[in-house]
Amino acid sequence: MAETWDEQELIRAGFERVFAELDRFDTPVFGLAEVDGDAHYFRLVDEDFYAVWPVGDAQLALERERWAVFAAWHARYEAGTAEPDTHPGAGGVDARYDELTALLLPRRTTPPEPRVLRAEWRGMDGPRYRPDGVDFRVKWHPAD
Repeated sequence: MAETWDEQELIRAGFERVFAELDRFDTPVFGLAEVDGDAHYFRLVDEDFYAVWPVGDAQLALERERWAVFAAWHARYEAGTAEPDTHPGAGGVDARYDELTALLLPRRTTPPEPRVLRAEWRGMDGPRYRPDGVDFRVKWHPAD
């Protein structure tokens, strides 16, 4: 995603929001994004193909709260005012982050027969991690 695109252009082209990137390895591996306008988890299953399954409103609110804690830390880290060992994921650093993690982890399991879609990612200008999501959007396509 080295090339960046205008967000409004992406929205007009049908690209949807990505609320959180929870794992990455050269490409998004696991996170939360809109699929047809509704919040879903996504998990990479093969190259550009992802298992997607719905996230309820209460679960999404908790995930977004946890993401906002991380994004705030990352902004401080990029500004040089936070050290790597203060990352909230280190455990014991941010009590609310730890509490949210404990609540959310058991609910992140991929269901037995999820919907599988192909993802098309497009990057945007601006901070990589934002309180409301990330610097890219996704457009979903049928897996066939």
